[in-house]
Amino acid sequence: MENKIDKLADILKRLNNNEDPDSVKNEARELIEDLTAEELSLAEQKLVDEGIEAEELRSLCSVHIEMLEGQLNDLKASLPQDHVLNTFIEEHDEILKLLDRLEQLNSKIQKMKSSEESATIFSDLKNTAEGILSAEKHHKREEDVLFPELENLGITGPTRIMRLEHDEIRLRKRMLVELSNSVNFLDFTDFKNRVNELSNYIVFNMRDHIFKENYILYPTAYEAIADDNLWSDMKKRCDEIGYCQFTPLI
Repeated sequence: MENKIDKLADILKRLNNNEDPDSVKNEARELIEDLTAEELSLAEQKLVDEGIEAEELRSLCSVHIEMLEGQLNDLKASLPQDHVLNTFIEEHDEILKLLDRLEQLNSKIQKMKSSEESATIFSDLKNTAEGILSAEKHHKREEDVLFPELENLGITGPTRIMRLEHDEIRLRKRMLVELSNSVNFLDFTDFKNRVNELSNYIVFNMRDHIFKENYILYPTAYEAIADDNLWSDMKKRCDEIGYCQFTPLI
């Protein structure tokens, strides 16, 4: 297995050095057809150990995503309804709906000439922005329960990336909530530009983040944490932190 991981780490490094992506990805596909998500994460970990920064490592995740698209349904089918990972995945489905709504609202706002054209769209924007921000308990359960267990097993590359993205996205989510309360205090063109910038950032980066967690982080966790009693203990710790307003009944 180590030889495969070394080879994959080399491929990921070459991608990061801007070698022709198509030829490198084809080489990677041939190599990792039989590799697990955990082994893919170990390849990332090897690069982290060699000194690559988490910010640089983020750009390598896309090649993983292309090769793991078939795993999520298999994972969900194998999980009990109240499993920690199943709850995370179902919450992701709800967050994606909120992101779709934000994208639609931003599109409508960009076509407006004046804030007086709609009586409801800005309250809709505020509610949607607050709904997206309310995912913080989802992130806290990941950061305080799931990530430490993976890090205890030596899997720190993926969790470093996810923590970094949580921090960056959280800042923009808070800015959007604040902006949604400011339409009457700003030049409308400036307001639209800021809504567009923040909405585009949040929608793109949260979709990308969710995809990486669904297809890389969660399968890695399921393979790496083999103790059912530990999963039960993690569920209790998640219960203590609490859930989001949109969390499906568990």
